[in-house]
Amino acid sequence: MDGILNVLKPPGMTSHDVVSFIRKVTGQKKAGHTGTLDPGAAGVLPVCLGKATKIIQFLKDSKCYRAEVTFGKSTSTQDSFGDVIKSDGVHGFSANDVEQTLKSFTGWIKQIPPMTSAIKHHGKKLYELARAGIDVERDPRSVYISEIKLIDFHKDSAFPKAILHINCSAGTYIRTICHDLGEMLGCGAYMSFLLRTRVGVFTLEDAVILEQLIELNGRDVDTLLVPMGKALEYLPEVAVEGSLAKAVSCGNSITLPVHDLVDRFAVKQLVRLERAGVLIALAVIKNDPNTLGRYILQPVKVLV
Repeated sequence: MDGILNVLKPPGMTSHDVVSFIRKVTGQKKAGHTGTLDPGAAGVLPVCLGKATKIIQFLKDSKCYRAEVTFGKSTSTQDSFGDVIKSDGVHGFSANDVEQTLKSFTGWIKQIPPMTSAIKHHGKKLYELARAGIDVERDPRSVYISEIKLIDFHKDSAFPKAILHINCSAGTYIRTICHDLGEMLGCGAYMSFLLRTRVGVFTLEDAVILEQLIELNGRDVDTLLVPMGKALEYLPEVAVEGSLAKAVSCGNSITLPVHDLVDRFAVKQLVRLERAGVLIALAVIKNDPNTLGRYILQPVKVLV
């Protein structure tokens, strides 16, 4: 059972809870998710099974979210699960105010990680320190927001809400965007709900609910798996057969004539090596120092 299960994580479960559940249902001990989703949030959580756990670091990790922001109130955790630290409400607030301010959040921006994050400070995770009532200074981190826009705005006499669409790089804290948006507007805000709609090539429309896995009772779960090669389709493919495929399977580098690769790839590029349409390894392209006009394909991850 080697592949990626595109799971719809429900609110109330940690990402680790979901992985544990899948291990139990499938009987597959080797399993791991590709990026934590907050316990209170719902949405796409790719879980790699078997040999697919070897490719987690190579999967595309850009993410897409729908976030609900509540204005006029701030919390200690920047979401709905923390203590309210400010609740002054909003007066004379409009959707246009939100849209104009969102322009400041596109491209590369700096974020101060929330104390609820898993980033470590002197060996301790920030959320562990937060639980102990300790607040430490955090260095800003750069994240990339490729798209952020207002989807809907709900008027309220004191606490209006907005629905945001956010397309961003891995490592982006959506709750911090909501908090910072409220600070820029001068009214305070917190993330009142979060739905992750995409992680790399995995979308909400194709996600599997946990009830489906329960109904299958461990049978035919493999039919729901996304093959490793498909999950890495963004990488160029090099077909290998026969003795070359056998050499790759043993972790050995192989050489190919330059005409097989020229105009398609570049030196230092990462590629998929496939045999009969099945991914067997990931390799990096290098110049052959001993033979002019040849490339070396050096495996960096063997998957057979």
